[in-house]
Amino acid sequence: SNAIPTWTTDMPGWDLLLTNARAATMAGGNYGVIDDASVAIADGRIAWIGPAAELPAGTADDAYSLDGRWLTPALVDCHTHLAFAGNRAAEFEQRLKGATYEQIARDGGGIMSTVRETRAATEEALLAATGARLALLRNEGCATVEIKSGYGLEPETELRLLSVARQLSASSPVTVRTTFLGAHAVPAEYRGKADDYVALICDDMLPAVHEPGLADAVDAYCENIAFSVEQVARVFETAQSLGLPVKLHADQLSDTGGAELAASFNALSADHLEYTHFNGVSALAEAGTVAVLLPGAFLTLGETKLPPINQLRDNSVPVAIATDCNPGTSPICSIRAAMTLATDLFRLTPEECLAGVTCNAARALGLDDRGTLETGKRADIAAWDIDHPRELSYWLGTNELTDLYIAGERT
Repeated sequence: SNAIPTWTTDMPGWDLLLTNARAATMAGGNYGVIDDASVAIADGRIAWIGPAAELPAGTADDAYSLDGRWLTPALVDCHTHLAFAGNRAAEFEQRLKGATYEQIARDGGGIMSTVRETRAATEEALLAATGARLALLRNEGCATVEIKSGYGLEPETELRLLSVARQLSASSPVTVRTTFLGAHAVPAEYRGKADDYVALICDDMLPAVHEPGLADAVDAYCENIAFSVEQVARVFETAQSLGLPVKLHADQLSDTGGAELAASFNALSADHLEYTHFNGVSALAEAGTVAVLLPGAFLTLGETKLPPINQLRDNSVPVAIATDCNPGTSPICSIRAAMTLATDLFRLTPEECLAGVTCNAARALGLDDRGTLETGKRADIAAWDIDHPRELSYWLGTNELTDLYIAGERT
């Protein structure tokens, strides 16, 4: 670092000053670009950002010249299933030979095969595997990552998965937001008794998760092979009675009215949305619910029904992008790959993709203190060796990240 001259003792004092940068603040159109930007950081937050010529006089403990590199908000992966054991490469091969996701699930595969391996895994093994995947996302510029449970489907393992996520949040600079996804699938022991399993979720699992503060939100999978609108509504009513916000896997494989259901509960987000119709889009817009698009699952499952991209745009529904990292339908642990896939498969623009993994992704997690580079926001900042931020969706398989600052600390 380079020492900053001290002018007078009454000038503002900063912990860190970043200079000679270009900033895509994502606050405003055209990426919110500031040419020749400087960023002053104090107490983990952005104390000042703007053109270098307007930088107020002050002192800083440390300063770095970015040599013209681009700054963006640190990235946010707002939908992941990082906590699991094993893999489903065999099912991946089955699908390539013609089996459908629904067929595999009904034959005891799919989510249930991962449930069996996850239930058998030790907490130490889950910590190691989940932590390794979290590190991959951090190395691509993620400072905030959501981790869902959902591969336990019984109280002990669901609590273990959420505990693993909480432990990783405590041991890593990355913010980990935890989501309880007990309503991910009907476990084998409740086959034919889905209502009884929903009762277990509402009466036992949700209180057990909530009491020690293990979950930041509650999710469910509303689909013909999972849970009905009525069953999910019961889960969401219980969640909201406990003060927990909700989000929903909605309309991925069929139009079940998931988007409308999510909106009716003022959900933080509705995710997937391939089969969402116009009424669903309108409901999301009215509720202010974020649409989270998951191109990894779209690619892996060979889907052809596109989410209603233009309707989401026309109705000003915020669109986020996430990896959906999971062992079955989106074995992708790269937020940058998700951005590129979103341009190629969904025809989102690079600016929409960057907003989708910064400001809109933060909103999908209920976080208003990050996602843009603005005064007062958390100093979660990524520095990139690129000529323009559009390159972040252009390159596939490269990593132009040079520095990652989380709460103002270089990691």
